[in-house]
Amino acid sequence: MNGQSEAGFCAGRGDRAPIFIADAIIDSQIKKVNLENYKGKWVLLFFYPSDFTFV
Repeated sequence: MNGQSEAGFCAGRGDRAPIFIADAIIDSQIKKVNLENYKGKWVLLFFYPSDFTFV
């Protein structure tokens, strides 16, 4: 299955990240980030699902 399941993508060690566009906070502003712009470069991705929740 290569990281895919009914719940969605679940990365494992050595897996490549799927190409995606997401909102990110850069210089205190929300901007779009396109992973394809970093093709061929090393990129560190980390997520905090509940962090920065505007409640």
